[in-house]
Amino acid sequence: MISFDYLTLNAFFEENKDFFKGARLQKIQQPTRRDFLLTIRGYETRKLYINIDPQVYHVCFVSDETYSKRNITIPQKPPMFCMLLRKHLEGFRIVEVKVPPYERIFEIYFESYNELNEKIKLCLAVELMGKYSNVILYNCDTNLIIGCAHNVGAEKSRDRELSGTLPYVYPPQQSKADILRYFGVLNYDSLNDDFMGFSKAFQQQLKRNTVSLEKIKDYISLNSKISPALNDKEFSVYSELLDSPTVSDSVNDMIDNYFSSWQEKIIMRALRLKLKNIVYPLYKKQKTLISKLSAQLDKKDNASKYKKYADLIVANLYNNEDYVSSVTVHDWESGEDIVIPLDKDSTLKENSQRYYMLYSKSKSAVEKLVSLRAEAHELCDYYDGILYAIESASSLLSLYEILYECEDAGIVKKQENRPKTKDVNIEETDINGFKVYIGKNNKQNDLIVSKLSSSDDLWFHTHNCPGSHILLKVTDNKTPDDGTILECCKLAKKHSSASESTKIGVIYTKRKYLKKPPKSNLGYVTYKNEQEVIV
Repeated sequence: MISFDYLTLNAFFEENKDFFKGARLQKIQQPTRRDFLLTIRGYETRKLYINIDPQVYHVCFVSDETYSKRNITIPQKPPMFCMLLRKHLEGFRIVEVKVPPYERIFEIYFESYNELNEKIKLCLAVELMGKYSNVILYNCDTNLIIGCAHNVGAEKSRDRELSGTLPYVYPPQQSKADILRYFGVLNYDSLNDDFMGFSKAFQQQLKRNTVSLEKIKDYISLNSKISPALNDKEFSVYSELLDSPTVSDSVNDMIDNYFSSWQEKIIMRALRLKLKNIVYPLYKKQKTLISKLSAQLDKKDNASKYKKYADLIVANLYNNEDYVSSVTVHDWESGEDIVIPLDKDSTLKENSQRYYMLYSKSKSAVEKLVSLRAEAHELCDYYDGILYAIESASSLLSLYEILYECEDAGIVKKQENRPKTKDVNIEETDINGFKVYIGKNNKQNDLIVSKLSSSDDLWFHTHNCPGSHILLKVTDNKTPDDGTILECCKLAKKHSSASESTKIGVIYTKRKYLKKPPKSNLGYVTYKNEQEVIV
C-alpha cells in the first residue's frame, strides 16, 4: 500500500473545489475516533469521508459500495469532538477550501456565528500526515484552536502543541527545495529528501519511468492532463506512471476505490484473526477431549470379558469349589482352558454375580463414553468447518455472517446493537447449462439446503472433510450427465480444505435424501443413498 501524498490531495482539491464553495454542511458523524463522515449539500448531496488512521489516512467522497467496504457503523452516542463540531459547524455554509503549497492539509472554511450572534469565520483543518494526522477546528479571527481530534501536548511534541485555546500554527517548514525553481541535475533516489511535495511512491514511479525535470514540474503543478488510475499495488493521478493501470473516472473514485479496498483488507484481517483466536482453542479442546475419551474407552472395554467370566462360572458352578482364589474352566469359544480370578471370601455364585455387576457397569460406562465421544466429534467437525469458512472467506460480509453465527451459537458474546447485514449473497455458477450454488459458510450452506433446493436436486460435499455445500439445480426433469457430475465434484474439492490434496472422495446424493437432525448445528446434515467419486 502507498500513502496519500500532496499531489493526490491537490488533484482532489482542484477537481472538487467548485462543489465545496457555497455548499452547506448538513450532518456530522464520527464512526470512530479516527474517521469522520460529513454530509455536504451543494448542487447535489455527497458524503465526505475523512480518515486520519496512520495506515490509511485520506479524504474523499464515498459511494454506497465503498461505504459498506469500510464497515462504517455510526455509534448511538457520538464522541465529544463530534458534538463540538456539530455545535459550531452543522448547518453552516462553506465559503472556501484551500490546500497550502506542498502541505498535506485540506482546509475547509465556514461562515458561522458565535454566542453573541456575531458572524465569525471558522476553519476545519484536515491534516493528513501519517501518524501525526489530525482534524482541527480553529477560529480564523483569533487563530485560536476550538478543539481537535487528538490533543498533542509538550510531552508528545516539542515543536507544535495542539489543544483547545492554543494558537493554531502550521507544521514546521521542511528544509527542502521547490522543484519548480530548480534547474539542475536530478537524483531520482533522493527526490523525496531534496524537494517538497514528493512521496516515496511518487519518487519510485518517476524513477521507474525516467521522467524528465520539465515533465516532473508539469506533474507537480498539475499542468499535465490528469488521468487518475490504479492497479493492485499503487495509484497515481497520471496513469502513464503505472504498470497495467485501470483508469478511474475521477481522482475521487481513484482514492475511494484504492483506500476502501485496503480498509476492507485490514478489517478482514483483524476480524479473521479475532474469530480464529476464539474458535481454534475450542477446536483443540474437543480434539483433546476425544483423545482422553478414546483412552478411557480402551481401559473400560472389558464388558465382554466380564460377561464371559460370569457365564463360564455359572456353567461350571457344580464342577468347582467355593471360597477359592481362582478357577480353571474350559472356554468353548476359543477351545482353550482359561484361569478366572475370584474373591476367595465369596462363593462361586457370588463371584458370578460380581462379574455380572462389573459387566453392567462397564457396559453403561462404555455407552456413556461412546456418546460423549460422538458429541465431541460432532463439535470438533463443526469448529473445523467454521475454521475453514474463516480461512476461505473472501469478503467482509462473509466474515460477519460467521461472526453472527458464532454469536447465535453462544461461542461469542452477542453484541447488543450489532450492525445489520445485507441478504446472504450465495455464489452461483453455470455448469453445462445447470445452475450451481456454492455455500461458503454454515449460514449459506443451511440456506442452500433449506430454501434453495428441491427434492431432485443433487447435493455434493467432500467426504470427511470440511468444505462448501454444492447444490446442482435439476429442472424440467433434465438429468445431468457424468461430465456435469464430475465438474460439480471438482468444484466441491476446490471449495474445501482438501483443495490442494492429490485426491479426495466427494459424495453426492439427491436433496430428498438429506436430513437435518433436530437441535443440530447450523449447516449440519445427514444423508443416505450417496455415491462417491474420487477426484
